[in-house]
Amino acid sequence: MDMEELQTFVEVADAGGISPAALRLGVSKSIVSRRLARLEAELGVQLLARSTRGAALTEAGTTFREHAARVCAEMDMAREAILPMGALRGRLRIAAPLSFGPTHFAPVLAEMARRHPQLHIQTCYTDRFVDLIAEGYDCGIRVGYLPDSNLIGRRVGPIEVKLVASPGYITSNGSPERPDQLATHQALMQSTEAWQFMDGDKVTSVRPRGRFKADNGVALVAAAVAGLGVAYLPDCLTHESIISGALVPIMTDYPPPPAGAYLVRPAGQHPARKIRVLTELLIEYFGKFPHFAEAVST
Repeated sequence: MDMEELQTFVEVADAGGISPAALRLGVSKSIVSRRLARLEAELGVQLLARSTRGAALTEAGTTFREHAARVCAEMDMAREAILPMGALRGRLRIAAPLSFGPTHFAPVLAEMARRHPQLHIQTCYTDRFVDLIAEGYDCGIRVGYLPDSNLIGRRVGPIEVKLVASPGYITSNGSPERPDQLATHQALMQSTEAWQFMDGDKVTSVRPRGRFKADNGVALVAAAVAGLGVAYLPDCLTHESIISGALVPIMTDYPPPPAGAYLVRPAGQHPARKIRVLTELLIEYFGKFPHFAEAVST
C-alpha cells in the first residue's frame, strides 16, 4: 500500500475536503483525487462521500482513518529518527498575525528554516481569522485571548494589553474611569469584539461601539494617535507611542486580564515534531523578552 496515498487520505479526512488537503500537501487537487481513487480501488471500498461542500468519511472510512493515521505517524517518527542531528523535513504551513508577525515572529521562523534546511516553511501573515482546518494550515500563531474551539493551543509567552488614547482625545472627551463609561466613548476596534477588564478578581466584559474599525492592529494604533478614540491593544504595538507620549494608558484601575501568544493546531493524536520544535523556539524567544514590548525597542 502506497504511503503517499495513505497520507493523502488522512489529510483529506482531517481537513474535510480535497482543496484544503491539497494546500496542506502542496500538490494540485487533481493529484489528491487520483491518490484517493487508487487507494479506494485497492481497498475495494468507498472511504469518502464527496459533495460540493467537501468530503465526509463513510463508515468504512472512519474505521480506516484511525489505522491509517497511526501508520502515518509511525512512519513520520521513523523518518525523523534517521535524519541527521534531529533534522526536520517536509512542509510546514503557518498562519500568523500581520500586525507584528513580520517583525516579531518572522525571525523565529527564519531561524527554524536555518536550522532545518530540508524543511519548507510557508507563512501567511494576516489579521483576519484563519480557519486552519478548512484552509489547510498545520498551525497558527495567535495573540490575545484564546477562545474555546476545536483547536489545541499551547501558550508560548505572555502578552500585556492596555487601554490607550491620545492626549488630544482625552482633552476633548475626557478619560473613562470605569468599564461602563466606555459606552460614551468612541472605540477603535477590529470588528464587534468584546473588551475584558479586571474588577478586582472578577473579569467584566464590555462591548464598546465606535465608527472606526480596521482588521489590523497597526492601523488601530494610527487611529488612536490621531485622536479618533480609545483602543484596546497589546503593548508590543503601543509601546513606542506610549514612550513618545503620543498615547497614554487610561482606566488603569481596571486593567485587561493577562493575555498571551499561542501556538494552535488542529486536534489530532500526536503533534508533528516540526510543530513541537516551532513551539519550543517560540517559548525560547519569549523567554528572552519576558515583557513582549521590550522586543520592539531592541
